[in-house]
Amino acid sequence: MSMAARLSALRSAGRRQVSASTMGVRQVTGSHVLRIDGFTQLSKTVANNTEMRSGTFNVGGHEWCLACYPNGCSDRYKGYVSIFLQQASHETTGAATAKGQLSILDRDGMPSCTKHITERTFKGPPFGWGEIDFVKHQDLDKDKHLHDGCLTILCDVTVTEHYADDHVEVAASAAPPFDLRGKLAEAMWNIKKVDVEIEVGGETFPAHRWVLEAQSPVFKTELSLASTADMTTKLRIDDMDVEVFKALLRFMYTDSPPETSQLQEAAMAEKILVSADRYKLDKLKLICEKTLCQHIDMSSLAATLALAERHRCSVLTAACIKFLSSPGNLEAFIAADGIKQLKERCPSALLDLAVKN
Repeated sequence: MSMAARLSALRSAGRRQVSASTMGVRQVTGSHVLRIDGFTQLSKTVANNTEMRSGTFNVGGHEWCLACYPNGCSDRYKGYVSIFLQQASHETTGAATAKGQLSILDRDGMPSCTKHITERTFKGPPFGWGEIDFVKHQDLDKDKHLHDGCLTILCDVTVTEHYADDHVEVAASAAPPFDLRGKLAEAMWNIKKVDVEIEVGGETFPAHRWVLEAQSPVFKTELSLASTADMTTKLRIDDMDVEVFKALLRFMYTDSPPETSQLQEAAMAEKILVSADRYKLDKLKLICEKTLCQHIDMSSLAATLALAERHRCSVLTAACIKFLSSPGNLEAFIAADGIKQLKERCPSALLDLAVKN
């Protein structure tokens, strides 16, 4: 699982502020070519234990150099080439852990006579690691190794370094105020940083502008007119219950109906319907209409018809007219002074009722 996926999972689990950093060990390899001009003559004239240094080169954030003794680094190794890898930047970069290999390049540029330096800790000159008996003068082939009297040495250095990236503060993707229920909804929530805050009933809800605008043309208009601070657009809705807004927000992200417990209460279903109509969430509005059809009774009929007329709920209106058309219901409704209520609240329903009967 990638770091991004892990952070996403942690945010989905409710952790509001998540930070991340990475540490580990890695190896960096670099190569340096040292050419000793006139080696054939130099090997005969230079004194034993005479050191010659290469230029410095950088590998793994450290400076390195080669200390070469063309005629050996001690009396015992006179007639040899001794060569050592040294860290040249110890004072500024500290000790380094590295390994390497030393080779002679033949006239075709191919490595030969290769010897290996096992992984060691380098602590700067005069200390180094290499080969005291790298190659014997008499073993060097004039045609193969000493082209034009020059000796060319290849040094490959592999530095092992411990690393830790900069501490990364991951912008907290606010926890959703509803159950995401599914990978798609989770992806919708985490794909982008929250950039909208909506205040409802004293609570602030995080959301994504792209979701709100895609689901509701009304939200799209309101967001275009709202104030923006620190790249976050802020909205305030004064005339809506918190639980109603949660139902709307959940629907826009998950396309799921309100909780069953909410729909079992006619008053809550009515509030959600009104808000769904306000924000042009037609599918959610229809869900609430169908739910309210199951709550129609004699005591709520007039109010339900009035609600249906105000919010253009054709399904709910038809259900109310059907209820009134049932045997005995119309008589009971008239006896309860229901006709007067219809005249006051929903006069158009009287016409529908007359047509049906």
